[in-house]
Amino acid sequence: MKPTATIAHAEQGKVPTEFRYWDRVDHPQIQRARKLWQRAFRFDPQPSEEMVRAFSEAYYSADPVAEAFVDEVYLGAIGPKAGRAMLDQALAEGIESLPDAPPSLHRLFQEFETDPEWLDRNLVDHGAKVFRRWGTSVFSFATTSTLEMYSESSITKPLSYAGGYAGDKAHKRQLETVRFWIDVSEPGGLDPRGRGRETAMRVRIMHVFIRRKLMQRPEWDYDAWGVPISIGDATLTLMGGSVVPGLALWSIGHQTTIKEIEATLHFWRYVGHLLGVQPQWYPRDFRESVQLMFAAFVKRAYTAGADGEELVESYLPAFEPKSGTPWRKRLRDEVNYRVQIGYTGLWLLPSTYAKHRMPRRFPWALHPIAQLPLVFTLETARRLVPGLDEVADRVQRRRREAWYRNEVGDAAAEFHPVEEFRR
Repeated sequence: MKPTATIAHAEQGKVPTEFRYWDRVDHPQIQRARKLWQRAFRFDPQPSEEMVRAFSEAYYSADPVAEAFVDEVYLGAIGPKAGRAMLDQALAEGIESLPDAPPSLHRLFQEFETDPEWLDRNLVDHGAKVFRRWGTSVFSFATTSTLEMYSESSITKPLSYAGGYAGDKAHKRQLETVRFWIDVSEPGGLDPRGRGRETAMRVRIMHVFIRRKLMQRPEWDYDAWGVPISIGDATLTLMGGSVVPGLALWSIGHQTTIKEIEATLHFWRYVGHLLGVQPQWYPRDFRESVQLMFAAFVKRAYTAGADGEELVESYLPAFEPKSGTPWRKRLRDEVNYRVQIGYTGLWLLPSTYAKHRMPRRFPWALHPIAQLPLVFTLETARRLVPGLDEVADRVQRRRREAWYRNEVGDAAAEFHPVEEFRR
């Protein structure tokens, strides 16, 4: 039965019916892949039962601290307009600037501003720098890896019902996500009063509203999917910015070491902490992160149906050049559109690409492969020549911002809670 009270803590022992890990893990094909990995990397990618159990139960866990704040402030006597102004002031000037702030806001900022005991800020800075070094390629890869997971209802239904990543709105929402990635990974972005830190809080509160509205909908299948935007799915999203691109971007020439992947893992763990995604079982190193991703792929139920198809098929058309744009921008847009086709065609599983209505992959899928020799050469020089690492960082930061501005112009990302669902 779906709970009507505030979403707080995980229901002990409850596992979504669409978490199919134990039904599928012994399949011969999965076990063959497991053995191949063991031979290549010298460790077992299959996680412990304890990790899988904690991961599965996290689908019934959300963000009790932010939930309590929304209850008391936005949905209470203060109201949404004054509540947002209060939140903005606390972000800009500190919680101490609000002597009459309600207890839930104090608790929210006490958690937000207190470093977790595991935090290593030098490692966070290193991980952010590695993420920046991946440039705009990681934007394409992270989104493509998400397309693969649109087969899962717990991920797809919140996006589909809200409508943000489907149809005409897909481009705007995708670019808001890119803005978030840029903000949190810029130097100083996660420092007190940093832009990325503020963005993380606004996204966190936005997630509460989406979660609330979805839980009220009769079609939300609580027993099958857990709570919307659960700790389980949110943790997988963090993996999409660390271990997964750290391995996959070798395919186009990036040379990311295991230690650097672990730095990005730590960086995204801290971003998750600010977002209210704070599982005790968050992977601590490369081995554990691979084991979590093994569980994530094995447990898939493939039930998203038409909603998942719509999200996958909305992605590339969102980059198609718009009529009426100046010819210089239209030319850039034409090139970028085909670049996105190339990256998606390379990284999305062929079976997934083939079963959806997608643009022709060739010859555009050859573009990422063609750039491999150049990227690999530049990466080698960066590693060996003193000073080039800092030069590469500055270049990639400029490229990221230029790419983003070409897509959105001077518009600012808003991160407003969804007011109405499209159906």
